[in-house]
Order: sequence, then structure tokens, then C-alpha cells
Amino acid sequence: MTSKSSGFTLIELLVVVAILGIIAAIGIMSYNGYVGSAKKRSAENVMQQISLGQTEFYSDNGFYYRDSTGTSCNPTSTTSSAIETNLLGGTDSITSEMGYELCVANDGTNYKVFAKENGGNCEITMTALGTFVRTNC
Repeated sequence: MTSKSSGFTLIELLVVVAILGIIAAIGIMSYNGYVGSAKKRSAENVMQQISLGQTEFYSDNGFYYRDSTGTSCNPTSTTSSAIETNLLGGTDSITSEMGYELCVANDGTNYKVFAKENGGNCEITMTALGTFVRTNC
């Protein structure tokens, strides 16, 4: 007497679940990398908008806008809001979804724009000439 089984064995089901888990893990890692890259590019785009705003600010006032004097500054939500007000025409360009805070330093002759990732280590600096320097990104 032979009995026919029409279902799957436990081993077969475990193998399928393991394969699906591996595929899901790879997909999540790829997605997180894509999101991080998109946020970084978004911050760099806003930094270029700030550079254009600096040009207009300079032509109106004869000096560059700054959050702090010297060659560096500490990006915070306060400095980001001030940049939106003074250089970006009050637009909400520096959003929490972007994941970065920005500030502008001015040493008297040139400016630098700094961006720091919220809760992360990535720091981006843009010179007045539009050169980007990425640290820990």
C-alpha cells in the first residue's frame, strides 16, 4: 500500500521562507542606500540654491550672508530657517525629510555652505566656487 502526499514537506517550506528572507534583506539594503543617496543629492541641490541666493544677497548688500564668522559653522534648525528666510525667499527648501541641516560661514571674503546629516555622520561642504567636499558619506 502506497500513500501519496499532495503537500509540501516542512523542509521545502523552510527553504522557501529562507530564500524569501534573503531576497527581502537585499531589497531593504538597496532601498536604504537609494534613500540615503537621494537625501544627499537633495542637500547638495539646496546648497547650490544657497549659492545663487548668496549672489543676489551680495549684489543687494555688498557682502555675503553668514550664520557665523570664520571658516566653519555648526548647522542647526535655527541656521537652516535663517537661510530659508534670508537667501531662499522664505521657501521651505530645507525640510526634515531631506535629513540635513545647513549653515553658512563667511571669513570676510568668501563663504562656505555646510550641511550635516541629522543623526548621522555625513558632512558636506560647498565652497563659493561650487566645489563639494564630502566627509563620512
